[in-house]
Amino acid sequence: MTMREMARMTPVILCGGEGTRLWPRSRKACPKPFLQLVGESSLFEQACKRCSDARQFDGLLVVTSNDHAELAAAKAPPGSIMIVEPSGKGTAPAIALAAHRLPGEAIMLVCPSDHHIADSAAFRAAALAAAKLAGEGNLVAFGIHPESPETGYGYIRRGEPIEGGYRIAQFVEKPDLERAQSFLAQGGYSWNGGLFAFRADRFLEELAAQRPAMAELVASAVEGGQEEGPRFHPDAASFAAIRGDSIDYAVMEGTTRAAMVPVDMGWSDIGNWQALRDVLPAGDADGNVVRGPAELHECRRVLVDSDGPRVSVLGLEDVIVVVDGDEVLVTSAAHAQAVGKLRGASGQ
Repeated sequence: MTMREMARMTPVILCGGEGTRLWPRSRKACPKPFLQLVGESSLFEQACKRCSDARQFDGLLVVTSNDHAELAAAKAPPGSIMIVEPSGKGTAPAIALAAHRLPGEAIMLVCPSDHHIADSAAFRAAALAAAKLAGEGNLVAFGIHPESPETGYGYIRRGEPIEGGYRIAQFVEKPDLERAQSFLAQGGYSWNGGLFAFRADRFLEELAAQRPAMAELVASAVEGGQEEGPRFHPDAASFAAIRGDSIDYAVMEGTTRAAMVPVDMGWSDIGNWQALRDVLPAGDADGNVVRGPAELHECRRVLVDSDGPRVSVLGLEDVIVVVDGDEVLVTSAAHAQAVGKLRGASGQ
């Protein structure tokens, strides 16, 4: 097998969620993947473009929800195949649906649709290394170079080196600040960015071994599903019976063939307004970022994002102000993680 053949992958773009963490700009009707938050296109379009080189990638397979199928179809490249989940059950069943729709030997590159990656070349190089490891039967995670002691990300502890990467010694849940600081001081820890690579048949084998009930119900949902042009609709009743879970819990933490490829590619999950502020270029020497009509005086690291009304901010630091229609959000950067708990964000 040549390197080119080994490198070929089928990108599987996971496109779901309700958009609560970037409320009020992101909402259930149009969540984060479909917003133009960084650059000239939406995060979903950027995820698709990163996987568009036909020398390395086959055609896209998009897994999305009933609520967002039309949005995804409008932005996906021509020829993309779409699986429309009847309900949200987490990443493990979503990936299993995609695996059933591919040849067993297909190497899947699982990518979230709402992340920012500044260095696409580094991403493609990591995908090349991951494809080789996946072709050898490994289930591969991308270990993101940690730039700071983040408490909002899970971590991967690096194990013994193997050709092209490392074994995974441990998946670590989101730590507190003290523990996250110790991870960076020790070295050997990476952020878990939610990107994976494996053969379709290997993933299904692992799922059947670790979560047999989930595996059976996904298979039943696929068997009873229906084609609608380029869209596939799994059987709703079978899928609804699944007890959902993430790929980390359902498969990766239990497999003996977990591997990782380290990568430094300017990654962020843009999981809250502070994270978005940090990936946007500062508009002045004080680190302020302004989008829309605004005036800032003696401010530092303030983000203003307004779709209309003029916003004036005086003498504040690390504050975020977002205006979207008739909704206004004002939060400290430190509390940006809690935005999803607001009644407005949850639609209450």
